[in-house]
Formats: sequence, C-alpha cells, structure tokens
Amino acid sequence: MFPEYDLIVVGAGHAGCEAAAAAAKLGSKVLLITMNMNTIAQMSCNPAMGGIAKGQIVREIDALGGMSGIIADQSMIQFRMLNKSKGPAMWSPRAQNDRMRFAEAWRLALEATPNVDFWQDMVREIVVKDKRVVGVKTGMGLAIKGKTVVLTNGTFLNGLIHIGEKQFGGGRTGEGNATGLTEQLVSLGFEAGRMKTGTPPRVDGRSLDYKKMEEQPGDEQPGTFSFLPTTQPLRQQRSCYMTYTNKKVHQILESGFSQSPMFTGRIQGTGPRYCPSIEDKIKRFAERERHQIFVEPEGWHTVEIYVNGFSTSLAEDVQQKAIQAIAGFERAKMFRPGYAIEYDYFPATQLKNTLETHRIENLYFAGQINGTTGYEEAACQGLMAGINAHQKVQDKTPLVLSRAEGYIGVLIDDLTTKVTDEPYRMFTSRAEFRILLRQDNADLRLTPIGHQLGLASDERLARTQAKEKGVAQLLKSFKTQKLLPETINPQLMHLNASPIKEKQTVYQLLKRSELNLALLAPLNEALSEQLQAYDQEILEQTEIQLKYAEYIEKEREQVDRVKRLENYRFPNDFNYEAIRALSAEAIEKLARIKPATLGQATKISGVSPADISILMVYLGR
Repeated sequence: MFPEYDLIVVGAGHAGCEAAAAAAKLGSKVLLITMNMNTIAQMSCNPAMGGIAKGQIVREIDALGGMSGIIADQSMIQFRMLNKSKGPAMWSPRAQNDRMRFAEAWRLALEATPNVDFWQDMVREIVVKDKRVVGVKTGMGLAIKGKTVVLTNGTFLNGLIHIGEKQFGGGRTGEGNATGLTEQLVSLGFEAGRMKTGTPPRVDGRSLDYKKMEEQPGDEQPGTFSFLPTTQPLRQQRSCYMTYTNKKVHQILESGFSQSPMFTGRIQGTGPRYCPSIEDKIKRFAERERHQIFVEPEGWHTVEIYVNGFSTSLAEDVQQKAIQAIAGFERAKMFRPGYAIEYDYFPATQLKNTLETHRIENLYFAGQINGTTGYEEAACQGLMAGINAHQKVQDKTPLVLSRAEGYIGVLIDDLTTKVTDEPYRMFTSRAEFRILLRQDNADLRLTPIGHQLGLASDERLARTQAKEKGVAQLLKSFKTQKLLPETINPQLMHLNASPIKEKQTVYQLLKRSELNLALLAPLNEALSEQLQAYDQEILEQTEIQLKYAEYIEKEREQVDRVKRLENYRFPNDFNYEAIRALSAEAIEKLARIKPATLGQATKISGVSPADISILMVYLGR
C-alpha cells in the first residue's frame, strides 16, 4: 500500500510541518502522519508568532529557506517590533495571526510541495532493526517503511487534560491523546519525563467592553518576517487590548484552589516558569495587586478572543466568575474554559546535536517531545531535524549551527547538553553572542548556508548578496564623504548636542548616539540623493553595523576563541572512563550526553574547567 519513504514525520504541528517541508524540498520522499488532517499546523495556544528571541528564530527559519516566516506573514493581522527602545540586538518582531488562515496556509503550502504524502492515523510504535529505525506501525495496524523517522508528537504522548477536579485523556481540547509510543521508547532504553502546560479560556469578543481597556495597535510602519518580497506589510491591522486583574479576581480564583489540580497534587508534570498559570501567579506573587491581561483577537473576522495571561486549570464556574471581575469583562461569555495538560517528553540530552537519537540510528526528535515550549522553538527543531534526516539518507554532512551562528544553534546546544526539568523557552539572555545574532541580519548569517544545502532559493541568495553589497558600498562611501560644521551644527544645537569644529565624515557623525541617517540626509543634497538609491532594509543594516562596529568586533573575537575549542572533536567511540584524571561526575555526564566537540563539553553542567584542560591535552595527542 505504501512505498518506502526517505522520511516519515509523525505529527503535523509546527515542528512536523517544517520537517516535512524542508526534507521534501531537498528531494526526500516524505510521509506526514497526523491524527487529524483538519488540525495541521494548529495554533494550540495563542494566535501569534514571534516575540522576544522567538522573532529572531522565525527570521532564521526564513533565512535558511523554511516556511514559518512566510506562513506568519500570509496570516498576520497585526505586526509589532518589540524592544525598539533598546539596542538592535533586542529588537524582536511579533505578529498577531488569524488562527484559521495560519493553519490553512500551512496545509496548502504542504499540499503544493512535491514529495509530501499525507496519512491520517496514530503511530503506536516505531519499527527498529539492529538499533536502527526502519519504519512505524499505526493504530490501524499498518506497517510503513521509512529510512528515517522524525517524532514531533507535541503534547499528545499520554496527554492528560485537567479542568478543576475533572481529568480526561487528550492531546488538546477536542482531540484524543497518543498512546503506546512512550512505553515502547522506554522499553528501548530511553528516559522519559512528564511536563505540563496550559491555556486560557476563549471568550466572545462581542461581550467585552473595550472602552475600559487600553488599546494596543500595531506599528505605524509594520514589517514582515520573511526576507522575500513575496509577502507584503499589512495595510490594515487589528488592535489588541490590555486590561488587568484585581483583588476581587484574585479572591475568586483563590476560592477554587481547594479543587485546583495544581495545588492538590493531581498534576505531576513541571510547568513553564516564564508562562505560569494565573493561579500560580497570584500564589507566587501574592504581594502584587494586579496582573496584565492581553486581549487578543483570533482572526480577521471571528469574534473569538484569546485571553493572554489568564492560563488556568481551575473549575469552569470559578473561571467564569473570575474573568467577569476583570475590567471590560463584566459581561464576558466563555466559548471554552482554560485547561492544563500533562504530557510525556524525552530529555534532549539523549540526542546528538543533529537531533538524531544516540540510542536508535536514523530516529529524530523535534519539538515539545524534547521538553521545549512555543511554536517557534518547535518549528526550528523540525526544520533542523528534517534537513538532517534528508542529509543522513543522502549520506551527506549534517547541518549543525553553532551558538555563534544562530539562536537555533543556541537552542539545540542548550537542549542537548543541559539537563532541563521545565519546559525550555528561548530568551535573548540565553545567547551570549546576541549582538551578532540580530533579527535584521539573519539572512546575511544563514541564507548562504541554506542555499548551499539546496533549501534557500537562488532568489534568496541574490537578494542577500545585493543587501551585503549595498551595505559595503554605503559604509565605504560614508568614510570619505564629509559634512561641514555650518551644515551640521544647527541640527546638533537643536538636539542639545555639542557642535563640531571642523568637517567630519558621515561615518564619524553617525557614531554619535543622537544622530542617524534620517536626521543627516536632509542636511546634504548629495547624501539625500545617494540614500534614495537604497531600500530601507539596507539603510537600517548599514546604520546598525556602523554604530555597533566595536561591539560586533569584540563578539567576533570571543567567537574566535570559542571556535578553537570546537576544533577538538571527540571520536564516536571515545572512552571517557579510560581517562582516570577526570572527575567521576564529568565521566558520567560526558558518557551520557556524548558531546561532539570540546566546545560543546564546556556547556555541560558538572564538567569543570580542570576536566576541559585534561580533555584538551588528551585530544591534542
């Protein structure tokens, strides 16, 4: 009934979609298996893409040739660049999306991708022969052959939903859970754990009073995620709104704590630290009299509203009473209550940095099965797993991004070297080279890599090269082009800045924090005409590289030092126990995690600088 596939992707969430699309575009024959064809790329939680650090990931996915940025652009209803008051390393794009359009766009994109087949079924087990995966078995009893398998099961593995004292099996509301796979993987020697996440109630927007809330419109000049011109900025946007909880809300919520699965011990899994439930917030931060609530529309035309900041697993009646005590929600009607969900995951220290498992060859894990949270974190893992599964089938070199090449590299390095006991979420603070890893230069960093793989198109590479050339031309010109004191001083006096005494180059002037191209261009006709020949993306990139040149250079020097450690590679059969000078903890951690390089070993908790020095001497021999 089925041919042998190069890649079988289990699960069609954000990770599964990216894995299937990437491998198929590269030429692999792919089967995407999902329990429900109608929920491909479902936005299970908030209808948004990007945000702090997450926006950088989406732009990196796009730069490599992935699809998440394009799909987000096609379905967005609002765009905002977060952290604009801070330096460019902190700027993070975020889009509010139409939930239904997002899922539809992904499905249509996959259906339009040659080499992708679909099958609606549950995968109950993988087929393993000589410690190598060779296919899967489904709930219908079908055996399907595959040279590689990527598991992207999300929250479905033995998923258990909690609402007050009620609990029932499910991967998300209205959908069943996936059983059998966890038990088989454990029997094969994998270590499994249990995690928890949650979602807020959805309400009828027609029942809200927006006059009592603070409007949050999109940017006046909205941007896009994709570097391609095929998607255009929004001309019209939908606003979000903000309101707050209060003492009365907290009192109502506390009245339901005796039935809360979080506080009665029924929930065993660990929840996300940085996205806690509302009951967890008021218990942990009892001194706070209010918490922010973001009122987010689910699409262009639907009246359904996502109540961001009010994730809860309390009983339905408590949720209803509490939500109606929020300003603007006095007459709120719930469409469905919030709930918590527990699910199985597998610590990613059991994976190579290609996302292939150590224990079973050609088996890859991506997304929440690795203990992450968030669409963006899942999508980038799916992209990398799909790429590397294809590379493995073709007997080609895998793609591994370093911590200095992308947030994707930081995420995968963290997951595969550090033990995490809570859902992993990306932040800018996790990236030590974040001045280099900005959202604005993701194409310059990664598109050449994606093009060399065959994933990023010729058009992408041409646009990236044109951008790079344009920036270089402007920087060179600015170093010789000079402005006179009488030209620039009136502007400086207007800005309460110190005047210049002799003519200075545009390069020197732009180094001043109070000046930028928008202020300088009107002062010099030649400069103004010159800048009109370049698009805004090139102008912004030029200014960032110029103003932060010293900081960028310092980080590049740090990267060079770290790269020296990456040159020390461990053989696959390296015997750590043979090096008696290593600490017992280092031997245990290194043997379990199996770092690919000495640089990766430095990130492992329990491996000391002394252990690294010993390994360096040993490998140097």
